Amino acid sequence: MPHERPGVVVFPGAGSFGGELLPLLRDVGPAAWLARYPGRFGKDVGKPAGSFEEIVQSCVAQVTRRQVAGSVLVGHSFGAYVARATAARLEEMGAGVSALVVVGATAPELLTVPESATRSPSGTAAFFNEIDPGLIPGEASDEWRDIVLETAMQDLRLLKDFTARASGYAEVRCPVFAARGEADPLTSTSGIGRWAGTTSAACVHRVFPGGHSDVLRSPEFTSWLVDVCAAAPQASSGPLGSAMSTAEGL
Repeated sequence: MPHERPGVVVFPGAGSFGGELLPLLRDVGPAAWLARYPGRFGKDVGKPAGSFEEIVQSCVAQVTRRQVAGSVLVGHSFGAYVARATAARLEEMGAGVSALVVVGATAPELLTVPESATRSPSGTAAFFNEIDPGLIPGEASDEWRDIVLETAMQDLRLLKDFTARASGYAEVRCPVFAARGEADPLTSTSGIGRWAGTTSAACVHRVFPGGHSDVLRSPEFTSWLVDVCAAAPQASSGPLGSAMSTAEGL
């Protein structure tokens, strides 16, 4: 009996409301959907999270409500760490995860968050301008820019919480696929390779054209991600060979 194609959950980065991820969601297909962080998308999702774990528990609840077994979790930057922690919590509950895909994020053990980026919106803006000026849209109104910067600052504060508690999230049993843009100043090839330490399964890492965020628009990356997601049902069933060879061969 053929495997049912898994759902694909995409976790936004710091300060992101998901708009830049819409083309990627369309490319991955109808099984893909965007994780909604508390307080970010309207009153229906409550107040902003007071801790990193609150975000994780919210995402766990969203996945379990959809009742899709063996989802692929895809996280960019801040979202990579949320996806990693969500995968661990889901597996603790007995819910299978087909694969964890982390993009633009160094291994958790290497993660540091500059103090200056968490003190004020202006410090957050300076940090973003260093790593990826496009993260704060220049054409945005002053009001929207302030909202994005305030949200990003709060996300970075919660990420510092994650760095202090990262060891509290168990090693995952699903394969991990780590990617970065070749011009991304926040990551290195060796840094994404060390995601291998977060899983008892296999870990593949790849470098693509682009920087911290525009790697998400790289045709090479998109093609690779689509193939990883398509191969994930085989990975979740046990034998990993065909999924790994497909991903590595791109």
